[in-house]
Amino acid sequence: MKTAGLILIAVAVLALGGGIIARGLLSPTDQASAKSLPDFTLPDVSGQPHAISEWQGKLRVINFWATWCGPCLKEIPEFIELQNHYADKGLQFIGIAVDSPEAVATYLNSININYPILVGDMPAISIAHELGNHIDAVPFTVIVNQQGQIIHQHAGEFSKEQLLEVIKPLLN
Repeated sequence: MKTAGLILIAVAVLALGGGIIARGLLSPTDQASAKSLPDFTLPDVSGQPHAISEWQGKLRVINFWATWCGPCLKEIPEFIELQNHYADKGLQFIGIAVDSPEAVATYLNSININYPILVGDMPAISIAHELGNHIDAVPFTVIVNQQGQIIHQHAGEFSKEQLLEVIKPLLN
């Protein structure tokens, strides 16, 4: 009887530990364990440098994209719409193109983007890695709260509905 009880307790402890580990590996970054956004600087299309801290204090949606990426181009109109709708509540989209300045300039001539676009090419890939993009996905989106903590990372296309689920509770 004692042996059966000890086995039952051991199984329960292992199950609890496994559940805690699985939750940590599978859940998106939450605010309790959020890491701070490192400071970095990238140029805009005209070559003017911008530090990411320029938008400190706002809820930042930092999106790594490329002109040759279909899902990236599909997201941009929704990001424009959300920027229009929630800018007065402290939301700031920032696009970081993993592309050449020439390709980005050509694309920007075809669409009216209402948020800053920075151009990084290879340095942007390094920054994306530092922010959690270990699979080199584009698009790759990072959400940073008003305190400068990374609270969510998303590899691949980010639908408007998925994005709203994350940002709405954090808007002013």
